[in-house]
Amino acid sequence: MGDKVEQYILKEENGNVITVRDVQKILLSMLIDIDKICRKHDIPYFLTAGSCLGAVRHQGFIPWDDDLDIGMLYDDYLKFMKVLETDLPEEYVFQCFDTHKEYNVTIPSMKIRKKGTFVEERNVLLNNKCRDGNGLFIDVFVYDFVSENKVIDFCNRVPEHLLMPVICLFENLQVNPIKLKSCYVDHARHYGKKHRGSSMIGMDLTWTYRSIFKPFVYRYDTIYPVQNGNFEGHQFPIPHDPHTFLCTAIGPDYMTPPPKDKRISKHILDIALDPVTASLKEVAYLQKYHIKEKAEHLEEI
Repeated sequence: MGDKVEQYILKEENGNVITVRDVQKILLSMLIDIDKICRKHDIPYFLTAGSCLGAVRHQGFIPWDDDLDIGMLYDDYLKFMKVLETDLPEEYVFQCFDTHKEYNVTIPSMKIRKKGTFVEERNVLLNNKCRDGNGLFIDVFVYDFVSENKVIDFCNRVPEHLLMPVICLFENLQVNPIKLKSCYVDHARHYGKKHRGSSMIGMDLTWTYRSIFKPFVYRYDTIYPVQNGNFEGHQFPIPHDPHTFLCTAIGPDYMTPPPKDKRISKHILDIALDPVTASLKEVAYLQKYHIKEKAEHLEEI
């Protein structure tokens, strides 16, 4: 798919062009490193969302997709977070609420970032407040057990959907609502713990960017045990029943690509892949969003 992918241009600046394929090559190398860690420590994970769709429909990245998503159960996530402290290569940094209280809890539970790169996402309402970098990232989505009773599940999602806009409001007023964020996360954790052993699992309650009436909920055996799928010439884990998974995650017509005018990269607003330009953009970003301590530090370097 090489030549076709190269047509998706993300950035043209000073004669330099950055394409979606350039980003995908870096994300693939990052995934290979993460996969090694997970296999070493026997941590089950799987390609999810658009990355799972890419594996099934394209045997790799969706040609215009500029991000990469993996998922894992919460208990596996805890183990993963612990081993990252010792096994994550120096060229990466990981950000999550457990390690960064400024982290926005309404986005994926963790981002693993590549140092020496820079990315500004299109959704400026959810800009990154973490002070250790805005590098190119892989999203880590937490999945957890949910009630088999749809009414109980719905009722437990209501508080998260009510709290999410309040948290985002404070975030955009440059206030870090740690207590609200802790309540938001703790409620999800309590719900998953209460229903451990259920036949149903779903994307973490903290992910509210989906209709409360149609949550991402699956039978446990739709995802586990995971199987290997072909992705860019490598074998990476995908759900056990990818068809059923994707019918919920994407839609029943997931094998039909969108019209050409809808094949656009959705996540990246600005980007730099070389360390010098990335550092300059990092300073500008931190100043733009008034993250002063880090900006002053970088300017001194």
